Amino acid sequence: MKPYAESCDQNRDPILEVISQLFAQRSKVLEIGSGTGQHAVYFAHKLPHLTWLTSDKAEQHAGIRMWLQESGLSNVAAPLLLDVSQAEWPVCSVDAVFSANTVHIMHWEEVEAMIRGVGRVLAVHGLFALYGPFNYQHRYTSESNARFDQWLKSRDPASGIRDFGELNRLAEAAGMSLFEDFAMPANNRLLAWRKHGQGRP
Repeated sequence: MKPYAESCDQNRDPILEVISQLFAQRSKVLEIGSGTGQHAVYFAHKLPHLTWLTSDKAEQHAGIRMWLQESGLSNVAAPLLLDVSQAEWPVCSVDAVFSANTVHIMHWEEVEAMIRGVGRVLAVHGLFALYGPFNYQHRYTSESNARFDQWLKSRDPASGIRDFGELNRLAEAAGMSLFEDFAMPANNRLLAWRKHGQGRP
């Protein structure tokens, strides 16, 4: 049976509305943490000009393949084996990276490794789109996010909602500058950074 995440169906259209603009001039997207594979199939279907590269840890691959096989899409690739902490990533260069609801379940060292890795594989002027709940100035943006953070930490004390300022600092250190911060439904955001060259953006 294919894995299914209700949240993917709930947030896919608001995300699509944003990334259809962000990725209009892009050609190859690496999705970090494809999970069930639902987002990949939906976005690849709606944005046929993109080649969508799925990736995740090995235990997620069977479910992703089920979604991909059922879709019959030619512009979404079989899942790449990617642990963000590994020294070498299985892709060298893409002009866009997308990740949804990942950094709050990662340990901080993994968040750091992921953003460093994105900086390595993202082409100059490429975009990194990161979706999820975020804190600002170390404050929750809603009571529901505060409750969610408590639930996350009850399961894994090293997880939790991350602060925008800290993520932005990592992105800048990895050669990216904030492009846009989009407000999304249900107290989520979509952060977009752009990779700059030797000069500033």
